[in-house]
Formats: sequence, structure tokens, C-alpha cells
Amino acid sequence: MICFPNAKINLGLNVVSKRPDGYHNIETIFYPIPVKDALEIVASDQPSFTGTGIPVDAPQEKNLVIKALNALKTRYEIPPLEIHLLKAIPFGAGLGGGSADAAFMLKLVNDFCGLDIHMGGLLFGYDWVVIGGAKPFYEIFFAIENSPGMQGWVMGSAILGCLIGVTIAGSLSDKYGRKPLMIIAAITFTVSAIGTGAVNDLNWFIFYRIFGGIGIGIASNLSPMYIAEVSPSHVRGKFVSINQLTIVLGILAAQFVNWLIADPVVPGENILETWNGQMGWRWMFWAEVVPSGLFFILIFFIPESPRWLATKLQYGKAENILSHIGGKEYAKKEIESIKTVINVTKEKLNIRLLFQGKIPGILLIGIVIAAFQQWCGLNVVFNYAQEIFAAAGYGVSDILFNIVVTGVTNVIFTFVGMYTVDKLGRRSLMLFGASGLAIIYIIMGICYYLNITGMAVLIMVVLAIACYAMTLAPVTWVVLSEIFPNRIRGMAMAVSTFSLWAACFVLTYTFPLLNSGLGAYGTFWLYGIICILGFVFIKIKLPETKGKSLESIEKELTS
Repeated sequence: MICFPNAKINLGLNVVSKRPDGYHNIETIFYPIPVKDALEIVASDQPSFTGTGIPVDAPQEKNLVIKALNALKTRYEIPPLEIHLLKAIPFGAGLGGGSADAAFMLKLVNDFCGLDIHMGGLLFGYDWVVIGGAKPFYEIFFAIENSPGMQGWVMGSAILGCLIGVTIAGSLSDKYGRKPLMIIAAITFTVSAIGTGAVNDLNWFIFYRIFGGIGIGIASNLSPMYIAEVSPSHVRGKFVSINQLTIVLGILAAQFVNWLIADPVVPGENILETWNGQMGWRWMFWAEVVPSGLFFILIFFIPESPRWLATKLQYGKAENILSHIGGKEYAKKEIESIKTVINVTKEKLNIRLLFQGKIPGILLIGIVIAAFQQWCGLNVVFNYAQEIFAAAGYGVSDILFNIVVTGVTNVIFTFVGMYTVDKLGRRSLMLFGASGLAIIYIIMGICYYLNITGMAVLIMVVLAIACYAMTLAPVTWVVLSEIFPNRIRGMAMAVSTFSLWAACFVLTYTFPLLNSGLGAYGTFWLYGIICILGFVFIKIKLPETKGKSLESIEKELTS
């Protein structure tokens, strides 16, 4: 893959200040000109860098092209690349050749490795959690602040859309491909964001939440599946976990945006008569239009899943995409492996395949694991943070800040999960998560029971999020994307994801009722019991899939 970084001329330049790193902050207006370098990358067994044209008098490691690549490597697993730079833009003339090379290198690697797909996770996370920050304000606007049943219905309505979304995504993605369905998801995110913030009627508010939920269902089903299908086996866990990272980044973005948008809440004021009660909650939803619009544009630049193409006998296209990912030898090996599995299993795609041979047992594992990720109870922290922290004695403004704290914790420990999933394995991390959450919930219940509030509860919430973020949250998606045979992966993922969102609906709808009936302590003790049961199931039923190709996992589980 090749590109041509272009030079520029400054039409205006103001040096603002000198930075601690020796560089300068500037204000500038510049215009691109047709003086260009040439930059090429190809897949290789060993990384290399060569330069021709105007000599660059600097060590290789200080070349901005290499610096740009190394910056990407800190966040993504980049395969070995052979890089060549033809230098034609003169030095020292203010033409910006070095910075142009760096910028074009970022874009080149991004396109080459298909990194844009993770925007789906970002939108998933943002759309799912934005309602938690808006909750104290829209509930008063729609006069449902004293109705636990209606609160649960409004909060859970998006999940009905999720169930529709995963139902659509499964069969249609196996028939028409992964990419078209992700485009549909991007459209639903955008329409929902605009509509939810614009309405004054509760029924229309619920309608747009359901509509947005369709996008969440599609994205949650397809994003991890797509990433698993394009990722080499030795880094597949990390790559699929990046999807979870973008989800939690979306969660944090929603939490941070909510905190910034909301005006400080004065104790005792009539929220309905404030800007928060009339417009603030609307802007919390409207802010989603920015990432959803970007996702819609970027999704057109990613390739179709090579494994889906192979199931449609488009081996040439599939091999070309795989060669961009891991080189020609890797592509040939993967195609041969895929062909072997396809030749053994040529059954026509049919729902009855889910009930043949050993598939029901594998499907049961997927369904239970998916449901457990929700019934472990952690997502109520994001959606019902107001009730949880209010019960611990916090005011509305402090609650919004605490939500940001939980979001930061979520992001940090998702990184931990990303870098341990391919080292420690899927099964061990999930066992640790189930047992850790059980212990934390028991302690949280004791805190609420003994009226120990404030900082103690916040610490327990942070520990619970940390435990969940590095274990059950990312690893569940990794397991679901790996354990199902290639020919029915779309359908099986749809069934499992349907189970996940059905469990999420039950969790979300019942929390206000449980919290009212059992109290905060009884509710978290119940979640602790569920975590113990989940630990037992994982211990008995879940196989280890670390480091295995999707085809070898399929042979192991179905033979």
C-alpha cells in the first residue's frame, strides 16, 4: 500500500509558546502544494525501514515515520511491516515534509490494518451509558421520578431495540456480510441521538431509545465477531478486547460529556425550572451525533470480513485482505485452513444447524456466559449510578463527578484485561472476575446494611468496576467470538448476544424494584450469589481457547 505525503506553505504563522519538550505551540494557516514524498508499506516477516531520495541526516528511530508507527504500536497490535520512504520534499524550508510523512503514516497503517472498526464499540458504549447522566433530569422533565416501574421501563426500553438488533444482525450478516449491517448501525445511532434529545413526549422518547438500541444490538453482535475474523490467532484476544476498550472509552466519553454539559446543581432547587431540566439532558444525547457521524464515514474504508468472503467462495478477495493483515504466507495458510473446514461442512445455512451434533452444548456455553456478563450486576452501576451513590449519601453534582471516576477506572483496567487475555487465558480471567465480584458485592451489601456510606461505597464500586473491566467485560466478547463454528458464527453470536441483552433487560428493569423491595444491601447480596453460580459454571463448562486458530477451536469442540 502506497501514499504520497504532500508539502504545504504557511499563509500565516504565530508562535504561541515553547513547550517543556522543546517544541512550540503554534497558530497557523497553511495550504497544501503538489510537492510530495512517497511512502509505501507491505506486510513482511520482519520489520524494516529504508529511505531513498534526499538523505535524512538522523537516526532511524528519530524519523517521524517510525515515531508515528511506534505511537500506534502502544495502542494496537501492528504486524511486521516493510517500510520505504522516498524523500522529495526539501528540508528547512517550512514545507512540513516530516510532519506530513508522520500524518500519512498514521493513516496508511490505519487503513492497512483496518483499525477503524473499533468506532462501533465507541458508539455502543456512548449510547448505552449517556442515559445514566441524563437520568436525574429527564425523569423530572417527564414526571416519572417517583415511579420505579416506569423508570425501569424507560431505562430498559433500549434493550428491546438491542434484541431486535441482534436478531437482524445474525441472519443478515451471514447472508449479506458484516460491513452492510455496521453501516445500518451507524445510521440508527445518529437518528436516535437526534430524536431522543428533540422530543417532549415520553412515548416518543422511548421510541427513539428503542431505535437506538437496534444500533447497539447490531454493533455489539458484529464488532467483536468481525475483529475475531480478521485477527491472527496469537493476538486475537487482545484485538477483540480493543472492542471492549472502545466501549469503555465511549462510556467514559458519555460520562465526561454529561459532567461538562450539566450545570452545578444547587441542593433544594427545582430542577425542572433549570437549564439542566429543560435543555441539559437533550444536549447529552445530541452530543452523540459527532462520533456516530464519524463512524458512518469511516466504516466505508474497512474491508469485508475475509472469513465471510470465504464462506461465499470469494477466496481471492479473502486472501488479498488476509495478506494485508499478516503477509502472503499467512494468507495462504489461513485460506487453506478455512477451505478445509468449509469442505467438511457444506450444509446450507439453516437455523436447524444450531441443534445438530455438539453445537447445542457449545451454544449453551455461549448463552450462559453472555447472560452472566449482565447478571453479574455491574452494569447497574453505570445506568443507576444516581440511586447507588444517592443511597451512599452523595448529592447530584457529586454523583456526576463520581460517575466520571468510575469511567476512568473502567478504561484503566480494560487495558489490564487487554494485555492479560492472551497471556493468562480466557478461562482463568473469567474465574477471577466471578469470584472477585462475589466478594466485593458481599462487602458492599455489608456497608449498606450497616449504614457505612460515602467514601467506603465509592471505593467498593471502583474495585467492582476494576475487577469487571479486566475480566468479564472484555473476555466474554472474546469467548463468544471464538467458540462457534465458522459457518454458523453469525447465527450463534446472534443467539448469544440476544441472551446477553435479554439478561440486561431483566437486570435493568428489575433493579429499581429490587432496590426498593430488598434494599441496596439485599440487591448486591443477590448479585453476589449469581456471581458464585457463574464461577461454578465457568469452572465446569468453559474450555480454554487462548492461542488457537478459529478453525482448530472448531475442530476441538465439534469432533
